[in-house]
Amino acid sequence: MKKWMQKLVDQLHMDSATPEDKEQAMQIPEERATLLFLIDTYSKHLIEVEHHPVRKVRETLDGFAKELLSQDDEAIEKTLFRFRQFFSSYRIDEYTYTQKTIDDLRHIILQFVDQLSQDLSDERKEDLAIKSNLDQLKEAAESNSIDVLKASSKKFIDTYVQSQGKKVQRKAKRMDSIKKNLDTVKKQLVDANNSMRLDHLTQAFNRKSFDEQLKHQWNLHQMDHSPVSLIMLDIDHFKKINDSYGHPMGDFILVECVKMLKEIFPREVDFVARVGGEEFAIILPSFAVMHAVKKAEDVLSKIRHEVFINGDLKLQFTVSLGIAQLEEGETTEQWMKRADEALYVSKNTGRNKYTVAPSSPHKEGLAS
Repeated sequence: MKKWMQKLVDQLHMDSATPEDKEQAMQIPEERATLLFLIDTYSKHLIEVEHHPVRKVRETLDGFAKELLSQDDEAIEKTLFRFRQFFSSYRIDEYTYTQKTIDDLRHIILQFVDQLSQDLSDERKEDLAIKSNLDQLKEAAESNSIDVLKASSKKFIDTYVQSQGKKVQRKAKRMDSIKKNLDTVKKQLVDANNSMRLDHLTQAFNRKSFDEQLKHQWNLHQMDHSPVSLIMLDIDHFKKINDSYGHPMGDFILVECVKMLKEIFPREVDFVARVGGEEFAIILPSFAVMHAVKKAEDVLSKIRHEVFINGDLKLQFTVSLGIAQLEEGETTEQWMKRADEALYVSKNTGRNKYTVAPSSPHKEGLAS
């Protein structure tokens, strides 16, 4: 719990707090720590909801977390009351947004089903009319009257040609309508999928997708034992960027950082995710640690020498990284923990560098 709380304190950028305040924050009651954990977890899995931009919601949740960390018991009740009001309002809007998306999709599907059902009904009526005329033609052929046969033949041919023409027109119209509906459904499904899988701001994968991919790569490793490495990355002094230049500049830096990461990690299997405010993770299948180190050096070099221009503002920044290759016998949690701890070594020993995680204690225990 203590390490998790330390990470949360660092994540909330409590730079202005005294060492005593930070130590006091680490000693909060277990039930309050649990609530903070839930807030932190929920904040990492937000979706873009109308009237509730993810960045604003995350800032609000971080504000509540800071209050819960720093306040005494007497002030906590007011914070909890405001938190309940906010969370209730947000959840209602989140549910409404999700329900509207589902209703829109349902409406399109029902339109498609109704139109197809009507077309099939029309075709059945025409088929019955053709069958009736065909029966009449058969009766005329069995009669001895050439005039009746001529009249029935003409009637059947006219009805059949007319019916086939309508079928061709209706099929063309139906296919055009189906294509439009399917394109709309496809777009809605893609948008919904992206909303669930991608970070709204940077278009990197989000924390939920990262957790799933981490498990997926772990499962693959259990089958073929191919190397896979994980890089945890944090933008150095990001709070100072926001404080000095404003959140729009901070957002710009986050977006540009992801663009650079995608350039450095261009393989289809490379997985770049935003897992926190200014924290990112890169999963590298088929990469041993030595190859991940080379990529980390490329990241440091490229970002160090880049000048980021946004309007009249020019800015340079650096990043810190932690690297860990998945080892035999360790869990996804142990793997991520080693990479995370390596990142914090980089941050606590000067930043603007990478650190390779040592072998896991689990592995050392096996080796002994």
